[in-house]
Amino acid sequence: MQQKLKLVSRYLMVVFYLFGGINHFANPANYLSIIPPYLPQPELINYIAGVAEIGGAVLLLFSATRNFAAWGIIAMLLAFMPAHIYMIQEAPLQMGEQTITPMVAWVRIPLQALLIWWAYSFTNKNKNLQ
Repeated sequence: MQQKLKLVSRYLMVVFYLFGGINHFANPANYLSIIPPYLPQPELINYIAGVAEIGGAVLLLFSATRNFAAWGIIAMLLAFMPAHIYMIQEAPLQMGEQTITPMVAWVRIPLQALLIWWAYSFTNKNKNLQ
C-alpha cells in the first residue's frame, strides 16, 4: 500500500510540473506579471522556468534521474522565491485572470516549503519515500 501511495504521489508531482511548465508557454502573461522588474529579460526567465518544470517532471519518471530531478525542483522552487516576495510587496495584483490578494501572496510562501518537502521526498537522502 505504501509503495502505491509513493507512486501516486510521484505521478501527481509529474503531472503538476508538466502542466505548470506547459502553462509558462501557453499563458506567459500570467508569469510575466509576477517577475520582479529588477530581473532582466523576464520573457527568457519565464521560458527557462517552463523548461525547468517540464524537465523536472520528465526526469522524475526515471529512477536513474529521479534524485537529480528532485534536487533540481528544489533549486527551482528556491529560485522562484523572489517572485513570491514580489507578489507580497505588490498585492493585490493580477496574475492573468486571477487576482493575487495579500493573503494569497503570503500563503504561497509556506506552500513553497510544502512543495520543497514533497520534492525532497524523492531524493536519495529520503529513500523511504522513493
